[in-house]
Amino acid sequence: MDPATSQERGTTERVLTLLGLLQQRQVWTGPELADRLGVTPRTVRRDIERLRTLGYQVQASQGVGGGYQLGPGQDLPPLLLDDEEAIATAVSLLTGASDAIAGAGDAALRALTKLDQVLPTRLRHEVRALSASVESFGGGRTPADPDILMTLAKACRDQVEAGFDYPSAGQTRQRRVEPYRLVASDRRWYLLAYDLDRDDWRNFRVDRMTHVSARTWHYHPRPAPDAAAYVQESVASRVYPHQARFLVHAPADTVRAQIPPSAAVVRQRGSELCEVISGAGSLDFLLMHVLLLGHDFEALDPPELRKRCHALAEKLLSAGATTSPAPDTEEP
Repeated sequence: MDPATSQERGTTERVLTLLGLLQQRQVWTGPELADRLGVTPRTVRRDIERLRTLGYQVQASQGVGGGYQLGPGQDLPPLLLDDEEAIATAVSLLTGASDAIAGAGDAALRALTKLDQVLPTRLRHEVRALSASVESFGGGRTPADPDILMTLAKACRDQVEAGFDYPSAGQTRQRRVEPYRLVASDRRWYLLAYDLDRDDWRNFRVDRMTHVSARTWHYHPRPAPDAAAYVQESVASRVYPHQARFLVHAPADTVRAQIPPSAAVVRQRGSELCEVISGAGSLDFLLMHVLLLGHDFEALDPPELRKRCHALAEKLLSAGATTSPAPDTEEP
């Protein structure tokens, strides 16, 4: 190991130890800290200045009963992270790397809150850019490029235009948008943004974006839809040639446990009823999926959906009434 690297690591470990000591009791004198750390009082003063440079509030007082103490709000375990490490940690928490574990989403949110509390002030603004610009409906999504997520999150926070290449109708085109929110589904990351060339709200899959950049042109926020609800309804229904709406005789929580969030929107309609909105390539496909949920239901929209119910019912009745002749058997 390089001697300079070894010395730097030793300094970092000593500074962490110093922070731990400052958290153990309210006030420490310089000689007491020097004795515990095995260094001179002068080294203690230098380490205190390192903590202040990192943004930690270390107060010093003179006279009897004086010494060093941490300022308010500094009583959580310290995190000595540089800018890239802090941003990478925040992105990892928000991308739901552990969504396969029950309750990991809540744990990630708690961890992100603690991260915000213990980071130096100069890094909090960057980390909060993600937490304030992200919504979700579901977990277990595939990872997205953290650099793209951070670029878009900053653009949402700073209210500046963004540009990227995006495939559409077999061609890749440059898109100019006013980014509003990043939305995480149970499968993918999306950006809800106002498309300046189409003069309307659009959602874009982050994994399809290339050459993503934030610009310096600021925009005035427009009245925006509920980001998570808009994107969920879009990916579950509006992108398909056929959309349908059902009234299902079961609690919303029960049905949500049976249908992935990206496959249908489930809205509560009383304690024992819910509305299911979904899309597919055919109405028959939608009917079969709702039928397989195992609950009583009513077809609401579109009007031809009821005709398809009757046609499908006749096919099922016909299939159930048909008896095939028993196969011939030969005597051995």
